[in-house]
Amino acid sequence: MRPDTEQAAAGPEIWVRGPVTEPAARPPEPPPRATASARRFAWVATHGGAGSTTLATVFGGHDAGRNWPQPEHGEPASVLLVGRTHAAGLDAVSHTLDIFRRGDAPPGLDLDAIVLVADAPGRLPRQLVQRVKVIGSVIDVYRVPWVPAWRTGDLTGPPPRESAALARLTGRTP
Repeated sequence: MRPDTEQAAAGPEIWVRGPVTEPAARPPEPPPRATASARRFAWVATHGGAGSTTLATVFGGHDAGRNWPQPEHGEPASVLLVGRTHAAGLDAVSHTLDIFRRGDAPPGLDLDAIVLVADAPGRLPRQLVQRVKVIGSVIDVYRVPWVPAWRTGDLTGPPPRESAALARLTGRTP
């Protein structure tokens, strides 16, 4: 057998111009990316009957009631203040908002937004709309409409369509 025939049987020869080096080491794999998880919120009622328990049930999160959440005990540091849209409710929201503005809230808490729950079906009177606008000039305000089923304790349905922005904020998309 001729030498070129033996080589053909063994496979083709590869000729490389220049020096032959070891293949470069592969760069290390990047660490897996952390996946973002939904932000946890504490619903803080600014007055009795504000609706924090209902909102925590419907939208998820921690119901702090009328207390400040305690992050050192595993409660969320992100706060959503809750109040009704009647005059006393808006007064309570403004008062609690002022506590944050003055820096008198417990350290480590973040005020993310105000959530106003309708106190009755229908439109707000003009003077209450003005007060909501003033609050909204300082911080984001989310409005939750009157939901008749909630009044009777039925919290099983999806969040109201009018509160879609709040559902996105809390991660509770319908």
